[in-house]
Amino acid sequence: MTKSTCTYWNALSSEAQERWAPVKGLEGMAEELTLSIDPESGEYTRLTRFLPGADTTPFGGKTHLYPEEIFIVSGQLYDQAFDTWLETGHYASRPPGELHGPFKTDIGCVVLEVSFPNRIG
Repeated sequence: MTKSTCTYWNALSSEAQERWAPVKGLEGMAEELTLSIDPESGEYTRLTRFLPGADTTPFGGKTHLYPEEIFIVSGQLYDQAFDTWLETGHYASRPPGELHGPFKTDIGCVVLEVSFPNRIG
């Protein structure tokens, strides 16, 4: 099977707001919108929106067994694991097992994430 497809639409428009869902466990801090997914492999492309003032410090950093790519679409996000402020245009290709986060933002941030759960490294 392949990732789902759709025609052009603006995921950041006011009309698309009802498609965003709270990130489980981060309600009030972050929302997500899955853009494309392969139900067989689990590979997905998603937007994550960290709301202004979000701080995931109480949850610590995280790792996972698969690679992922991230791109900062807008805003600013602090990644404590790297002691770095990520800003619009920052990109990373994370290998399996790489620690990232916890995260915080003062102004909010939108992150494009492409994850490959079937490519366990």
